[in-house]
Amino acid sequence: AYCYHGQTLLTSDKCGEAIRSLQESEKFFAKAEALCKEYGETKGPGTTAKPSGHLFFRKLGSLIKNTLEKCQRENGFIYFQKVPSEAPQLELKANYGLVEPVPFEFPALNAHWTPETLAAFDLTKRPKDDTAKPKPDEDVKPLKEPDIKPQKDSGCQIS
Repeated sequence: AYCYHGQTLLTSDKCGEAIRSLQESEKFFAKAEALCKEYGETKGPGTTAKPSGHLFFRKLGSLIKNTLEKCQRENGFIYFQKVPSEAPQLELKANYGLVEPVPFEFPALNAHWTPETLAAFDLTKRPKDDTAKPKPDEDVKPLKEPDIKPQKDSGCQIS
């Protein structure tokens, strides 16, 4: 998020803030890279997953590095803006491109579902049925399969 925020700040000619945002992005990327490598080396199921080798992760690292170099270069000979000591705040609430979520509400219970009805579903109170005894296994008689011989003339033609 800091990387893309830095790119947005650069396009709006706030190069000093963009540099600080990209430096913050570089710091978090280094932390994430260390965690991904540690995850890839752990034993157990799922060891085939290597998040640090994922295409998005590799492209993000080069994007951060290239954008930071570009910002520093442009700030050195065009903007001459001071780099702030604190990273700029990210806007966490998106104001475009997203649909407002519709709050979910459970439908009202039907009048038929009373506490007495729900209590009737208690499986511990079911009647004991002794007639449901397991059936003895029957011997399976082998079936004689017909003797099928391959035929050369099947009637199919390839044209």
